[in-house]
Amino acid sequence: MLERLKTFFRNPSAYHTPLPEADASHAMGALLVRAAKADHAYVFEEIAAIDKVLAKRHGLNPVTAAKMRAECELLERAIPATGDVAVILEKAISTEEKEAVLLALWEIVYADGIKHEVEDALMHRVEDLFGVSADRAKELQAQAEG
Repeated sequence: MLERLKTFFRNPSAYHTPLPEADASHAMGALLVRAAKADHAYVFEEIAAIDKVLAKRHGLNPVTAAKMRAECELLERAIPATGDVAVILEKAISTEEKEAVLLALWEIVYADGIKHEVEDALMHRVEDLFGVSADRAKELQAQAEG
């Protein structure tokens, strides 16, 4: 730990946090971050909602959830295509889990109180990638909205 701090203070640009493994948990978190950033505003309410989702889904305390979110932010920046992130999840989780992820994504989209067209487009793309029917997707959206 002390060595990493020394390295950072000697040359901050040489220090970087390694990417987390692109497993289903981090891929889901990366999608949550992507949904929050879709409108080009990443606000406190969205960050807090992501931490809450990660804590609940993975049984984490608030500090560990925030750390996981930070890892997911790195992964979100490193994987440019939403489809690439969704494919990791599509292959790794059940239909029920995909619907739970979509519900969580809609909750993040609504966390700031403003729905943007770009967020809506992203959500419909993820719904398509997950193979969730339009009717079921609308039910999940309404559940998150209400």
